[in-house]
Amino acid sequence: MTVLAPLFNAPLAVQLHVAGVGLAILLLPLTLWRRRRDRVHRMAGYAWVGAMGLAALSSFFIHGLALVGPFGPIHLISVYVLWGLFMGVRAAIRGQQTTHRDHMRGLAIGGLGVAGMLSFLPGRMMNDMVFGPHGTEGFWALAAIAVLVSVRRGVRGKGANRSAA
Repeated sequence: MTVLAPLFNAPLAVQLHVAGVGLAILLLPLTLWRRRRDRVHRMAGYAWVGAMGLAALSSFFIHGLALVGPFGPIHLISVYVLWGLFMGVRAAIRGQQTTHRDHMRGLAIGGLGVAGMLSFLPGRMMNDMVFGPHGTEGFWALAAIAVLVSVRRGVRGKGANRSAA
C-alpha cells in the first residue's frame, strides 16, 4: 500500500533526508555485523557516516514541527547524530574500538530507530505513505515491536550479567 507521491512532491530537503536515511538503513548490516577493520566494513562505514550526515544536515531545512524559530524537538536528534558521528569517527581514528562501536550503535538506535519511530507518528508523511492518511495501526504495531525488542534485550542483558558473576 506504499504510496510514493508524497515523497516525490515533497521539498528537496525532505527528499535528501529520506535518501540519506534510506541509504543508512541499507548499509547498517554491513557496518554493524562485518568484521571490524575489514575493508568492506570501512567502506560501508564511510558511506554510512556520509548518509547519516546527509540525513542530519538536511533535517535542519525541514520545519514541520517548529517550536523555537524554525526548529523543533526532532532537530535535537540531528544535533545528537552530528555529535555522535564526530565522536565515533574520532574514536575510530584513535583506535578506540569500544568507544567507536558504542557511538555508532547509539546512532543506529537513536538516530535511526527513535527518529524512525517518530516519523511514523500519525499525520507524518512516512506514516501516510506506508499506512495511508488515516492509519494509526502501523505506528502502534511498530511501537509494540520496539517495546518487545527492548524488553527482550533487557532480559537477555540481565541473564548475561548473572552468568558472568
